Amino acid sequence: MISFEDGKKTVKFARGIIESILKKENLRSSDLGNNFNEKLGVFVTIHKFPSYGLRGCIGLPNPIMSLKNSITEASKSVIRDPRFPPLLEDELDEIVIEVTILSKPKKINVIKPEDYINEIKIGRDGLIIEHGFNSGLLLPQVPVEQEWDVNEYLANICLKAGLPPDTWIDKETSILKFSGQIFTEIEPRGEIKEKNLNGFIS
Repeated sequence: MISFEDGKKTVKFARGIIESILKKENLRSSDLGNNFNEKLGVFVTIHKFPSYGLRGCIGLPNPIMSLKNSITEASKSVIRDPRFPPLLEDELDEIVIEVTILSKPKKINVIKPEDYINEIKIGRDGLIIEHGFNSGLLLPQVPVEQEWDVNEYLANICLKAGLPPDTWIDKETSILKFSGQIFTEIEPRGEIKEKNLNGFIS
């Protein structure tokens, strides 16, 4: 979806926003180039370093605004992910920033729910589940990191949406998939690399 050079820019841009907010500085002006005007979904993830424990993950799954604006909004929000205490300035040297660029989600059409098993590939597909007023999303790297198979992945996307783990079998449930490009710092403010979709750094 985007080049490696632009991928590095996404991570540096996200960290710049996070650091500016926590240091109470004016947001830095960045000329990222025309590619950042394209509408793309984005997630910004914060991991503790070196444990790599999750510290926050917020994003916009649908391509409703430019890549630059999507990263800006996700970066502003991730420091106050409601699942965690607000990020503090003195943590900036102890975190790594990861940015995932999302393709447009597409509904998986199946004849019977059991067919989802053959339509979803671990290490390639992120998932969105929609059932009634409930919805949930898991990025493609999550089942790799958790070592889930497809059945476990489907059960956990249900749980993420606050639904029973077998809700994916319900014919009223919609499941969408998307792919992602993942760019991450190797250490705080350090080298940036792209993760391939089976979880390894390249």
